[in-house]
This record gives sequence, C-alpha cells and structure tokens, in this order.
Amino acid sequence: MHRRRIFQCAAVTATAAVLPASVRAVAAPKAVTDYAPALWAPAHSANYTVPSRPSERGIDRVVIHVAQQLFTPTAGIFQNPAKQVSAHYVVRSGDGYVAQCVRERDIAWHAGNWDWNTRSIGIEHEGWVDRPEFFTDVMYLRSALLTADVCERHGIPKDREHVVGHHEVPGSDHTDPGVHWDWDRYIRLVNLV
Repeated sequence: MHRRRIFQCAAVTATAAVLPASVRAVAAPKAVTDYAPALWAPAHSANYTVPSRPSERGIDRVVIHVAQQLFTPTAGIFQNPAKQVSAHYVVRSGDGYVAQCVRERDIAWHAGNWDWNTRSIGIEHEGWVDRPEFFTDVMYLRSALLTADVCERHGIPKDREHVVGHHEVPGSDHTDPGVHWDWDRYIRLVNLV
C-alpha cells in the first residue's frame, strides 16, 4: 500500500510538471486533497453542500460519470456558481491526471438524486459517451486507482452494486458513462490495486 502511494504521487507530480498553464491555473496545492495523487481544483462553494455533521455522513457508492466535455471546461463548469453542479473528482483522458473539486466530506451535486448525492462520491471523466477514443488505458488505470482508494477508505465493496454508472442512479435521465465504458475491465482494475 505504501509503495503504491509513493508510485502514485511520483506519477502525478511528473504529470503536473507538464500540464498546460490553463490547467495549472485551476489547480492549487495538492496537500488539501483526500486522494493523495490528486491536485486541488476547487468547485465554487455555491455548487456543493457542506453537511452540518460531515463525520456522520455514510458513503456507500461511487458514481462514474462521463462529462460530455473536455477536462478544463469541466473543471470550469464546477467553478461557475450559476451552473449548480459539481463532482468530487475529474479524470483527464490523455494522461489520467486527477483533479479533486469537492472534499469527500462534502456533498457534490453530481447524481441528480439528493439521496444518492448525500451518500456517494462522484467521479467525472473527460470525454463523450459516443467517443470511445477518450476512454484511454491511462484514464481507466488512474480512475481505477482513485476508485479503489475511495472504496478502501470508506469501506465500500469494489463491485458493480457499489461502483455504478450515472445512468443507474434512480430517477436519472443520463446515459453516462455509456455503452463504450468497459465495466468488466474497470472493475477488474479496481480490484487489482
């Protein structure tokens, strides 16, 4: 476990060094993140809820999303108070860079269902549901590392009942992550780490 953390941090540090200025401007020091390899790119406080008793908030799901957008505009949407949407994390397609936008103790507005928002961690992925070329090997791997870490810290089983697509949230009218998302591969990766 300790060795994996060192590996993850080294990979993210190396990746951050080659980030475009537009993304570096969004990211703040990583010291405040719940997931060590992530860099902080905070959502606007108008786009999530700080619970009155965060220590009593039980997390029992991870919801997988595809943003229908590129990485930097997705982070920008979460920073726009008029949008009233956020996710805890965003994963970039090309290099697997992970940004944390909302603290895990807070309630991101990602699932479209208040009950699920209050008990889940939302992970957005750069790309479009109908463009499988965005679902790169490195994105799957880095996202799986993130999901595995979230599951371990919150005691969430690493299975399809607890790691779900946005389309599986009750009342959702979304289709993400879509038919091109390889669930078998993803869950296998989540369980390998």
